Amino acid sequence: MLKYDLATLGNHDFDNGIDGFYKQLPHANFDFVSANYDFKNTVLNGIVKPYKVIKKDGVKIGIFGLGVELDGLVDKKLYKETIYNNPVDVAKDITKTLKEKEKCDLVICLSHLGFKYKNDPDKVCDITLAKKTKNIDLIIGGHTHTFLDKPIVENNSENKPVLINQVGCYGINLGRIDFYLSNDKKYDTSIKNIII
Repeated sequence: MLKYDLATLGNHDFDNGIDGFYKQLPHANFDFVSANYDFKNTVLNGIVKPYKVIKKDGVKIGIFGLGVELDGLVDKKLYKETIYNNPVDVAKDITKTLKEKEKCDLVICLSHLGFKYKNDPDKVCDITLAKKTKNIDLIIGGHTHTFLDKPIVENNSENKPVLINQVGCYGINLGRIDFYLSNDKKYDTSIKNIII
């Protein structure tokens, strides 16, 4: 009813098992994307795609999803044969596809990796993802229930800015980010100031 364009999966989407999630899909009028969960031997095979390209007012927007490591967080019998792949490696490949093959003007990552982990700096999070990749313009995060008043800017592997935002949890806040593109429909952070 909120007219979502797209969503990604988080660990709680497995609370009723992968079969329970599958049974709820007819109630969603939008698709799910997840690039680092391999659903090959599950009921979600072919249903949850790695990414989707959406056109809005002539602008091509590539959106992909990344999920948190399920092992140790979710009971194995709930996610069954789902395989977790390294989100940073997957993001490098998928963003290359979105920018070079799909020719997207804007690339957005729907992340359920978590914003940042103070007690476990080696754990992949949105900050790490931004720093170790390129071609991502915006990371919309979840999992750690981080309340940010405004997006933060982190430089990527090419020293270009990436916006990262998370608006907390439970639908308490609604986030909004506006992108202004030039006439050639390119969002170019090298020549534009980011105003937050």
